[in-house]
Amino acid sequence: MNWQAMLRTRWQAASRREQRSLMLAGGVVALALLWWLTLAPALSVWRTAPGQHLQLQAQMQHMQTLQAQARALQALPTLNAAESRRALEDSLKALGKSAQVTVQTGRLNVALKGVSAQALALWLSSSRQNAHLVPTEVHLTRAAEAWDGSVVFTLSAQ
Repeated sequence: MNWQAMLRTRWQAASRREQRSLMLAGGVVALALLWWLTLAPALSVWRTAPGQHLQLQAQMQHMQTLQAQARALQALPTLNAAESRRALEDSLKALGKSAQVTVQTGRLNVALKGVSAQALALWLSSSRQNAHLVPTEVHLTRAAEAWDGSVVFTLSAQ
């Protein structure tokens, strides 16, 4: 005998009261499953949606700010390799004798010795804005209150 026939036989053997109790229990289980699988997740999303909306709105504003900055950088005039090199060498004057530049084919290697963190940050920012160069390699070590090492820039092939 298969399990369906056995279940049908047991059902018919049960009293009317037992059948109603089993049907009520089945209905409660079905309602609980309906709640846990469909309604509870939907209500959870509904409760957390305003907070997520505010978070996404803040992220969107941040992305739009970054987009505006990127467009401003793209609008800057491009410099050829010689102009970039001159602008980088001019920016190194602020660091004095603690920075020396050597030129290799298509690369500028800046050796730093005893540069303060603030001066280093200002110089890197200046190199990005004025010389339109971004470091391709950076090897820095902290020595006491200053930084030693090298920064390598790759010149564009214009």
